[in-house]
Amino acid sequence: MASNKKYWQSVEELNPNSSIVETLRNNEFVEEIPTDEFLGDKEALSSSSTSRRDFLKYVGFTTAAASLAACEGPVIKSIPYVVQPEEIIPGVADYYATTIADGFDFANILIKTREGRPIKVEKNALAGAKLSANARVHASVLSLYDSSRLKQPKVKGKDATWAEVDATVKAGLSQAAAAGGQVVVLSATTASPSTDKIIAEFGAKYAGFKHVVYDAVSSSEALDAFQAVYGERALADYDFAKADVIVGVGADFLGDWQGGGYDSGYAIGRIPTKKGLMSKHIQIEANMSITGANADKRIPLSVTQQKYALVALYNAVTGANVSVALDKTYAAAVNNAAQQLKAAGSKGVVVTGLDDVNAQLLVIAINNALQSQAFNPAGARYVRKGDAKAVAQLVNDIKAGAVSVLIMNNVNPVYTLPNGDEFAEALKKVKLSVSFTLREDETASITTVAAAAPHYLESWGDVSVAKGYYAITQPTIRPLFTTKQFQEALLSWSGNPTAYYDYIKATAPSYAPGKTWNQLVHDGVTVSEVAATVTAGAANFSGAAASLAAAKPAGGLELVLYTKTGLGDGQQANNPWLQELPDPITRTSWDNYVTISKADADALGLENWNVANGGLNGSLATLEVNGKKIEVPVLVQPGQAKGTIGLALGYGRKAGMKNEMVVGVNAYAVYNNLNSLQTAKLTKIGGEHEFACVQLQKTLMGRGDIVKETTLKDYTTKDAAEWNEMAQVSYDHKEVPATSIDLWESFDRSTGHHFNLSIDLNACTGCGACVIACHAENNVPVVGKSEIRRSRDMHWLRIDRYYSSEDTFAGDVEKKEKASGLFNSIDTFTSMEDPADNPQVVFQPVMCQHCNHAPCETVCPVAATSHGRQGQNHMAYNRCVGTRYCANNCPYKVRRFNWFLYNKNSDFDYNMNDDLGRMVLNPDVVVRSRGVMEKCSFCIQATQSVILQAKREGRVVGANEFNDACACSAACSSGAMTFGDVNNTEDPIARLKEDERAYHLLGHIGTKPNVFYHVKVRNT
Repeated sequence: MASNKKYWQSVEELNPNSSIVETLRNNEFVEEIPTDEFLGDKEALSSSSTSRRDFLKYVGFTTAAASLAACEGPVIKSIPYVVQPEEIIPGVADYYATTIADGFDFANILIKTREGRPIKVEKNALAGAKLSANARVHASVLSLYDSSRLKQPKVKGKDATWAEVDATVKAGLSQAAAAGGQVVVLSATTASPSTDKIIAEFGAKYAGFKHVVYDAVSSSEALDAFQAVYGERALADYDFAKADVIVGVGADFLGDWQGGGYDSGYAIGRIPTKKGLMSKHIQIEANMSITGANADKRIPLSVTQQKYALVALYNAVTGANVSVALDKTYAAAVNNAAQQLKAAGSKGVVVTGLDDVNAQLLVIAINNALQSQAFNPAGARYVRKGDAKAVAQLVNDIKAGAVSVLIMNNVNPVYTLPNGDEFAEALKKVKLSVSFTLREDETASITTVAAAAPHYLESWGDVSVAKGYYAITQPTIRPLFTTKQFQEALLSWSGNPTAYYDYIKATAPSYAPGKTWNQLVHDGVTVSEVAATVTAGAANFSGAAASLAAAKPAGGLELVLYTKTGLGDGQQANNPWLQELPDPITRTSWDNYVTISKADADALGLENWNVANGGLNGSLATLEVNGKKIEVPVLVQPGQAKGTIGLALGYGRKAGMKNEMVVGVNAYAVYNNLNSLQTAKLTKIGGEHEFACVQLQKTLMGRGDIVKETTLKDYTTKDAAEWNEMAQVSYDHKEVPATSIDLWESFDRSTGHHFNLSIDLNACTGCGACVIACHAENNVPVVGKSEIRRSRDMHWLRIDRYYSSEDTFAGDVEKKEKASGLFNSIDTFTSMEDPADNPQVVFQPVMCQHCNHAPCETVCPVAATSHGRQGQNHMAYNRCVGTRYCANNCPYKVRRFNWFLYNKNSDFDYNMNDDLGRMVLNPDVVVRSRGVMEKCSFCIQATQSVILQAKREGRVVGANEFNDACACSAACSSGAMTFGDVNNTEDPIARLKEDERAYHLLGHIGTKPNVFYHVKVRNT
């Protein structure tokens, strides 16, 4: 039977006399696309050019045009994409080698671009790539698309052109030259030979010119010590792969110490062999750091006691006899470490992060006495060059009105100086102040000229992070805004017409002999020969030891300032990926706080507690340092040395920031003399603070099937069945291996590819780089602090951190096994919920385990989640109706539910809420909607790309080729994660799966995951 129903698309169609409806029916395009007008104009065609960087603008416009045509109205003057740039194949990623050098983070990297848009940071695997990408480097691609960036220069607070800026600056420089006024350039560490040369050439025109290097987080004392011994302002390099015994004293060398990048060498020595080869790591520190958490033995000492410990090490290694009063509680442990270090000889190494010249001198003396192979002063690092004394003198000069022109690049002293307010007031005395900056920050907002600087992904540059290393920074996109590089401007103001690109090209041959310019740009980095050794000059090492031994304890609490893995020095505080990244130790995001030991917290009446929704709350306190007071939340930190407290730098920024990113307190306000050690007083006040902590459970509580660990001795002397016990279940009244029992029918998995992921708990440092890489690759949304408190974070990959309840995890097991009876067991497990005062720590990355017998697949009523032959657990987002049965049935709790639409939603004003921020999205991965469940996919879009590429080239996929397809394994610089095809016997993953340390998480439940872990071995 035919239907007489009338269907209509809009209310306008109900009007039979509508001219609009009739026009649209007869003509799909209201106005013809003017192709003839453009393509028929020979002059227009010949004068046009399309580079890979221009292409972004065209593609962005056509995308917007398509949306407008579909929703609102016709597109006017839209030009079709007729001639395709040969460098770009739509749908295929291009990679460009470049280098990040923002003054705090330095790394040789590759940038993945799609249709002209940089969307992801990858590692540069070429020989010579010096520093690997940490979490901040991976997140830096999002900072390119920050809508709060300064989009054009400003003169006296008003928008201006670069011509007006040039006129203003040149007039100011001329006046300074005529009046004999001082011209000063204040910059962060550039590590750039060409930039230093340009600054020197610029300064040669002005009498009394100064170039002051200012690092917001200072390494000035270490630089002073190295310069005193070796005659060069640099830092010694270290190769921890060459060390059998490593002693760290207040040095977070797996974090930001000396620019970072030490984790890969460290991890090499941490993988145990059956011959008993494995490095021994002893860490002496006040704050619980990533490095301390990974140590075999951690000794919590105040900074004063750390100085005494260095003297003890010096005495043991050199035979000196400087009297020192070690804390009796840990004296034996320190002396034991000293003896082990001495016994290791050239296979031992000591490092320190103490802001004390004497401490730094003593470390040089100890390593030279050991003839340490890991200590490499010849390959000096140039990632820190700041001079605290020169900065202090400059501030005094500005206050005295002695500076006429101040040109700043990549610094924000109003925010980062402890006397920032005084600096801001003194800046009024400078006749011309210029700040090259990405955003209108605290300093740029009050300078004469706020010079809009390009992001490093829009810039040219060169970088020398260490002696013999030379790298190129190249743009991967045309500048999005009206910006100009500091170097380009300085050349212009010097009267040099050379473009900065040409300047670098002319400079490069002297640093990269034997390499053509094109080869250098293609590779991104080159290495040249340097002297194997360097001669140490005379220094008063015994005097340094005596000075340290005479150090006086602080009159109050010792405040130790540090940088977090997420924000570092705070340059990227407006980056939501980093704000939401949980701190590896506290598992807290969107905040900084004072960390304090349980004993000190109890004495001051400070506490933490959990509320009904699982959120963590804490006391508020007043922190007083040298008369300055700031209000801070308090977090009780297991492992914090008694008598000390910690506070992270980089938070509390306000100017040029989105409101959502204005979090935490500015710890730079108490960073007096640019020294990380301050004497402080902490006083409890009323009120409470809400933390966004993602791990309610603190201790492992003896759950040996989650994290398995053993000692090096047991690993080398006992059968694997003893230290890697396989789960047993009861079957037919007999104990049988859990893996032998199936509730499902199995199928043949030996044909084709079958993907597995290996995670070595010995190599994982908990750094979080994999979490950010996963964010970038898979378009993971940011949900904000309020949702994180409700346990609604969307991370596809989390890194669980567990503390031991006793001093060791072995002690936990022993305590659990001694429990008997109901009430005794309850009391035992209740007490095990509290970490030890100095607990052992373990990090465990957890993502979807891609179970071959997946509990989620059996309960989905709409078959939205299913298993693929390649081992991946699939998600069909269009089928998902959001029942969340799969999440309830998942024993690993790795599925994420979209409670809201996070894309284009003003309630979640992060990168997905504006057009610019969405440019970072990966077009190969769908952006999920509200009500949909999502989780790790083993980066299926990337694995399929590898397979298709091999098919196109008529070959099989090579061994280890899949490893770089999975975002987490590709980002892991320590080698803890390895991804691959277990059906390929040449692939490293096949060998790793057969290793006797391999085990499955919760193996006793029979899910048969495609992710496996390696038993953690401790060299106790």
